[in-house]
Amino acid sequence: MNPVYEKLCKCYDSFRAKIDFVPEVALVLGSGLGDYANQMRVTDTLDYKDIEGFPVSTAPGHVGRFVFGYVGDVPVVAMQGRVHYYEGYDMTDVVLPIRLMKLMGAKVLFLTNASGGIRQGFRAGDLMMITGQISSFVPSPLIGENIPELGPRFPDMSHIYDEDLQQLVRKCACKLDIPLKEGVYIQLKGPNYETPQEINMCRVLGADAVGMSTACEAVAANHMGMKIVGISCISNLAAGISPNPLTEEEVIETGKQVAEKFTALVTETIQSIHQNL
Repeated sequence: MNPVYEKLCKCYDSFRAKIDFVPEVALVLGSGLGDYANQMRVTDTLDYKDIEGFPVSTAPGHVGRFVFGYVGDVPVVAMQGRVHYYEGYDMTDVVLPIRLMKLMGAKVLFLTNASGGIRQGFRAGDLMMITGQISSFVPSPLIGENIPELGPRFPDMSHIYDEDLQQLVRKCACKLDIPLKEGVYIQLKGPNYETPQEINMCRVLGADAVGMSTACEAVAANHMGMKIVGISCISNLAAGISPNPLTEEEVIETGKQVAEKFTALVTETIQSIHQNL
């Protein structure tokens, strides 16, 4: 058996031995949504360290556990803390949680993150729906022997973010009177923030926001046939745009300030997805 798939199966067996829950939506909680589980009717939790072979998140503010429960009537598994490539993990480990949530039964992947704003006019605290992505600067999680149990050798990425789900997000934002930006997200390796010259490069390539996660997760989920929707919190203006040095504290503080409207939009969208699946 392919060692990557074997590891995934062991993680699934370890999960299933502890938790009896079938989610409909898989939610990755980025910076600013770490306390989202407080909005859920939680039925169970599972620490990453209690899953055999599972990578453990070391990023500040990331709890490191799965939360199982309901958003309204929608069964959801939420990741409180993701694994990043910059933490030193192999890319197959970075996306292992995404693949595991698909095996749990999730049909939709809802990605959230904090990012640096590149597009002129963006401000810290803006919410940007991700309409496309650039992942060429990090290794593809599909490199190596293909795992046919997960998906095809050469998966199409033309519509990686589902257009129908994007329309639902627009309607939900309008209903809640929450301003919503839209744009292309680019993932760079990190953990250092980008230089002004690198931000100029990203702008030339067509990116509107930059971060250190998400795009590789979307590639893995798309490979497995999941529907994907993503919302990014613009936590700061990228290097060369903001006159101030970039800091982790700024990202965390902006996340706190925007948490209420971010939470409301995520909740409304999940319930809307459930009604339209």
